[in-house]
Amino acid sequence: MGTARWDPADWKAYAGSTRGRSTAALFGRRALHDALDPRRAGMRESRDSAANPRSTAIICALDVTGSMGMIADTLARHGLGTLVEEILRRKPVSDPHVMCMGVGDATCDAGPLQVTQFEADIRIAEQLQELWLEKGGGGNCFESYDLPWYFAAMHTAIDCFEKRGRKGYLFTVGDEEPPPGLLRAQVQRVTGDALERDLSARDLIAMASRTYHLFHVVVEEGNHAQAALPAVMDGWTALLGQRVLRLADHTKLAEVIVSAIEVNEGRDKDAVAGSWSRSTSLVVRRALGALGPATASRVGVVRL
Repeated sequence: MGTARWDPADWKAYAGSTRGRSTAALFGRRALHDALDPRRAGMRESRDSAANPRSTAIICALDVTGSMGMIADTLARHGLGTLVEEILRRKPVSDPHVMCMGVGDATCDAGPLQVTQFEADIRIAEQLQELWLEKGGGGNCFESYDLPWYFAAMHTAIDCFEKRGRKGYLFTVGDEEPPPGLLRAQVQRVTGDALERDLSARDLIAMASRTYHLFHVVVEEGNHAQAALPAVMDGWTALLGQRVLRLADHTKLAEVIVSAIEVNEGRDKDAVAGSWSRSTSLVVRRALGALGPATASRVGVVRL
């Protein structure tokens, strides 16, 4: 997918249609949409086209449990336009193809993973709006942020990597600690895949890192992060190091994602932070932390 091109006029009309509508009205789904069900998804593809000849796959996996519905809401109203238009303007990568995911808890939620197509035009927003904000989650201090890693590794095909050897980008976003991994029974229930064994978080990171740059955005305004931020940061930093981004203002998620891509691609961190307006610059600078350019790494084979 992703055969069309972004049109700012389409976004302006779409964003205007969201004004005055509640989150419940904007996200009207009350169950998992068949089109977003990972059991039905097969392979999600980001392919080059005449409109996007050098596509770059970008996944935004959003926590939709509890209070985290605010992330999807803000992205649908404001953030997607900033995300796509700033990538097109700044050009840290070429021809963005964006997939959105909804993330819950594989232990107890009915829809712990939802996956749109990769798209390059206003269909990104239209499919984002089909997410079910289940508002579930359990009392285990983590959500299944590892399901996007599994799905990206096993159920996406991206030309940026297959044709050009350039990784895509995968950002998970939420306020809780990292999960320990996926049970084989959870994988089968959510995706239909039959595995020989359970997979640890490090297994899943190794799998997804072969084709994607992985980042996690900690939403500091979330209820769990407010109560246990040191534990959240320690857990994520142990797994992803400098690719853990602290988001002090959830309305600046798009700017933080764009900035992280810029720095990862080799641009100066201070210059990137300073390129935004003052209030946004402060949020971006804090989020980028110790982030530096990508370095080559060797990733082992994970037996499934």
